[in-house]
Amino acid sequence: MGHLVAVPAPPLDALVSRLWDWDMPPATHHYERVLPQPGAGLIINLHEDETRVYSDDAERRCTRASASVIGGPCLRSQIIDTAEQVRVMGVVFHPGGAHALTGEDHGVLIERDINLEDIFGASAHHLRERLLDTPCATQRLALLEQWLQAHMRMPRLAPEVDYALDEIGRRPQVARIGALVRETGLSDYRFGRLFRRQVGMGPKRYARLIRFRSVVDAVYRSARVDWSAVAADGGYGDQAHLVREFHDFAGMTPSAFMAARGPYPNHLPLD
Repeated sequence: MGHLVAVPAPPLDALVSRLWDWDMPPATHHYERVLPQPGAGLIINLHEDETRVYSDDAERRCTRASASVIGGPCLRSQIIDTAEQVRVMGVVFHPGGAHALTGEDHGVLIERDINLEDIFGASAHHLRERLLDTPCATQRLALLEQWLQAHMRMPRLAPEVDYALDEIGRRPQVARIGALVRETGLSDYRFGRLFRRQVGMGPKRYARLIRFRSVVDAVYRSARVDWSAVAADGGYGDQAHLVREFHDFAGMTPSAFMAARGPYPNHLPLD
């Protein structure tokens, strides 16, 4: 039992950030808040025959999907049920990477989780069956990587999108989308449409998410945080601007985030 993470071999590593396998006892808390990431994800539940996501309100309305789903990237945090997070596997794609697997417009992936069998039919069903019959986590990850290698169409991102992702990733706190678009030679409309199709959100939203993620990475392990300094270093207008971004992406204030931290930076335990 445990949590195992693997980076795939080339050429898959250009599209997939990491593969992971989670085989752990049930958590003591019922829900977890999962922070948004810039890439789409694939989830394969090996403990239950479904996946569940809950609304971020007092009612906790449940949306159920199949045991193998692909979706995202998410525009804001999600609430998940820890009861199903006992034996589960997943794939975290680089921004735009899921397009190489599904051929889907990333806008579709953001709207809802898609049953993997709706895209790949019996092949996806047989993958989960084989994973269920594989007791070793290392072997499960190898099997999942082989399946991805066989199904990736390997289209490359448009060079204009690839350039923008690189520029935003290097300096999210100072990214100026207008200047980036001019450098690509495309119109605002054409670039925005192309970026949303391949990445799943507009370039401005993406830059905001990357900037938020850089702040989370910077403060996660800190005992005390000077939020005014963090806001200034992160390229925010002021601390209030940073607080609004935390509300939008994480559904909570920065101080509430720090108080809710658990052992994993993307997962915040809830009652």
